[in-house]
Amino acid sequence: MTLAKNIAKHLLEVKAVTLSPNEPYTWASGLKSPIYCDNRITMSFPETRNTIAQGFAQQIKAIYPDVEYIVGTATAGIPQACWVAEILGLPMAYVRPKPKDHGKSKQIEGFIPEGAKVVVIEDLISTGGSCIKACEALRVEGIEILGVMAVFTYELESAKTNFEHADIELVTLSNYTTLIEIAKEQGYIDQGDVLLLQSWKASPHSYGI
Repeated sequence: MTLAKNIAKHLLEVKAVTLSPNEPYTWASGLKSPIYCDNRITMSFPETRNTIAQGFAQQIKAIYPDVEYIVGTATAGIPQACWVAEILGLPMAYVRPKPKDHGKSKQIEGFIPEGAKVVVIEDLISTGGSCIKACEALRVEGIEILGVMAVFTYELESAKTNFEHADIELVTLSNYTTLIEIAKEQGYIDQGDVLLLQSWKASPHSYGI
């Protein structure tokens, strides 16, 4: 089994990802979606979180051998970054969505020297907007972004466009297409559900209308 399939299997088993093709969820943005992902749930399942952390570590060593720091995005990327940094024996920091409104008004927590090469860890990519803002905060401080790695992506075209415009490479452990495949194999959904799920990916803003 490939890494992408194994991660998808774990996410479904611990219900970090749930599918509801016929009664779609409503995201905070108002978008109707047949999928809901909450990777924070993986923290409570040692086997799943270890599989994810080891997957990150293996991919980082293969793709970004020059990495010097692991940086998580607040808040969901923080535990993932901690586990990965521990496995790789690297220093770790994290980025807030915006600077604190007190104290030293820090946005980056931890120490990262100017010019350091970092990999940013995110739990989930929808449009990529919040993650890209975190990367921009790092770049302002003269920190080099080797790439962003995430547990899962919905594979929305807007995310692909946003990362390309920001000139940031995105690598994910698993993705929407693979999850649908595993969900079908494991009996979570039937072929009719597959078609509905695929239609959302093709046109998310018209789904459920």
